[in-house]
Amino acid sequence: MTQPDPSIVNLKNLGAASINILHAVGINSYEDLKEAGAVDTYCRIKARGIHVSKVMLYALQGALMDIHWNELTPELKAQLVKESDNRLKGTTLQASSA
Repeated sequence: MTQPDPSIVNLKNLGAASINILHAVGINSYEDLKEAGAVDTYCRIKARGIHVSKVMLYALQGALMDIHWNELTPELKAQLVKESDNRLKGTTLQASSA
């Protein structure tokens, strides 16, 4: 078994379980997470049927900003939720119309 990329292991908010989830959706390094962004990564997780709460979304954003997720402003949290909800609804609509 290969060792996890240290750039992702050392990020704030992400423990072993979160890192395993990220690996399952193709996020293996900080650069992968940065490129995808918190919302897209969260939507990938949800699309795989992995049950996570909004805290995962906040944790991903906090990891990118190098702050604890609880330090995100209420406005940023609301924006993240809105973006992810819109994207997930769009995915559901696309899947049901196919």
